[in-house]
Amino acid sequence: MPEGDDLRIFPRHYAPVMVMENGRRVVKPMRYQLRPAGKPAFHNDKFPGTYNARRDSHDGYWRGVFGHTHGVILADAFYENVNRHRAETHELGPGVEVENLVLEFKPRTGEPMLIACLWSRWTAEGEPDLLSFAAITDEPPPEVSAAGHDRCVIPIKPEHVDAWLNPDPKNLEALYAILDDRERPYYEHRLAA
Repeated sequence: MPEGDDLRIFPRHYAPVMVMENGRRVVKPMRYQLRPAGKPAFHNDKFPGTYNARRDSHDGYWRGVFGHTHGVILADAFYENVNRHRAETHELGPGVEVENLVLEFKPRTGEPMLIACLWSRWTAEGEPDLLSFAAITDEPPPEVSAAGHDRCVIPIKPEHVDAWLNPDPKNLEALYAILDDRERPYYEHRLAA
């Protein structure tokens, strides 16, 4: 049974993503860092943060994907880099360097999360196809913010999965409504090993 880091998804590594294909839910391995179709191969080096799709940029940067290709990943926890002084809620002292911590956030209930994602199939002549995804993030709940992080994944409710996986690009409001009507667990956190 995998343990520790074997259960974590790191940027540029592959993970199982549920998508809709021919009217059926299917799971496909995809790289965790989205390279949108039509972008040049160097896109992910130029934009290394594209493993998360900020909700406030869906009508801008992510416009070609949001409302078109949606997925879901199943996760028990998510991990975030935070500055130690923010996590410990104090100011950084003069001459003190910023220290990074990795925190694990887990729903108090222990229930797995259905994390909303965007995905794309990238193709280029002479190159293998690339399926890749990004987790959608939004403003954090108070407990995540208090731990020192300014973003949080969006776990959607099970009753919204089919609607999420079958987006209508002409009805983006319905998709935003799914993100608004998200699961809202209390996230406990600990220092990741």
